Amino acid sequence: MLKLIRRISLTQWIIIAMVIGVFVGWQFPEFSQKVRLISNIFLRMIKSIIVPLLFGTLVIGIAGHSDDLKAVGRLALRSIIYFEIVTTIALFIGLAAVNLTRPGDGISLSVSSTQAQEYASKQTTVEGMIEHIVPRSFIEAAATNDVLQVVFFTILFAVALTQVKGKPKETVLNFCEGLAEVMFKFTGIVMKFAPLGIGAAIAYTVGHSGMGVLINLGKMVLTFYAALIVFILGVFVPVMVIFKIPIKKFFQAVREPALIAFSTTSSDAALPDALKQMRLFGVPNRIVSFVMPTGYSFNLDGSTLYLALASIFVAQAAGIELTLSQQLLMMLTLMLTSKGVAGVPRASLVILSGTLVTFGLPLEGVAIILGVDELMDMGRTTVNVVGNCLASAVMARWEGELKIDTPIEATT
Repeated sequence: MLKLIRRISLTQWIIIAMVIGVFVGWQFPEFSQKVRLISNIFLRMIKSIIVPLLFGTLVIGIAGHSDDLKAVGRLALRSIIYFEIVTTIALFIGLAAVNLTRPGDGISLSVSSTQAQEYASKQTTVEGMIEHIVPRSFIEAAATNDVLQVVFFTILFAVALTQVKGKPKETVLNFCEGLAEVMFKFTGIVMKFAPLGIGAAIAYTVGHSGMGVLINLGKMVLTFYAALIVFILGVFVPVMVIFKIPIKKFFQAVREPALIAFSTTSSDAALPDALKQMRLFGVPNRIVSFVMPTGYSFNLDGSTLYLALASIFVAQAAGIELTLSQQLLMMLTLMLTSKGVAGVPRASLVILSGTLVTFGLPLEGVAIILGVDELMDMGRTTVNVVGNCLASAVMARWEGELKIDTPIEATT
């Protein structure tokens, strides 16, 4: 019996925990609200990893290859081009899906818009987003786990380090290398608690919203998940074929971070394990430590698709027929405003509210969506994480540095 238990992989334990969590939430809803403490502790442990891990790996990735800083600039340009192409496709898949199924028809916007007004008040401008990238303090950015600000500071720090010579530079590089390796081991320890944390998160969700959150999803949720499937099969798979990335091996590599993202609805919670798994997959440190955190702000495929679908859904629910040109203008607005807000809680709802205000659509639509948003958040967060894992593999292949089946020490 003990041998059988030891043979069960971490992924299998996570799936078992999710099933148990659904059962506990369904049969013992009151008790399930108390186990959220376990989930919160697990998420806190995960989030404590992010900043030191990003700092260590990114400094090594840039300053450790200071002889070829042009390669860093080339990687940044290629990443941005890839991000824009993929997220634009996601927008149009969401737009096509919502126009095809029209899930908003027949809905009456008669609910309170109090929560919607709260999200609208948080809307950010392009100027505000650009200003937000630059941290007032690295300590503050680290304390709030603002990934984009941490990346900005770390890139400048690493570039400055390339201009330092001799022992001081070597000392800092050795520290960062040691820090990164320790944090990857730290991730491995924390991941042993993943089944408990994830099972508790699922139990809380089901106990709080009822089994209806799993079985009575509604037309919009079904449309959203169908669009995500189309996106995965129509974009992710062809990209893997074009860049010669082994499909089966890739999905095996990302299954654990994908499960974490799905069950916790947190990209941050999945980041440390995603970084670790892509290193094991064969993506060099310098690439994965740059592409993935940058993609968390600029390559949110699932969130982008959701925004396209949700914004047109609100127009349909309000009985407002938008012309094709109006819809395209809305998509352009979403493409610009959805960047750089990964650190904002419920960032997609913030952007959605701002877009509705811009186009004169009723904010009550956000309050309706809130009822099923947590369920859709599971899907969009999962696709965000998988999309950024794929982006790191694509960039590694594009740079000619993808080393599948190479020991992890050789990819650093």
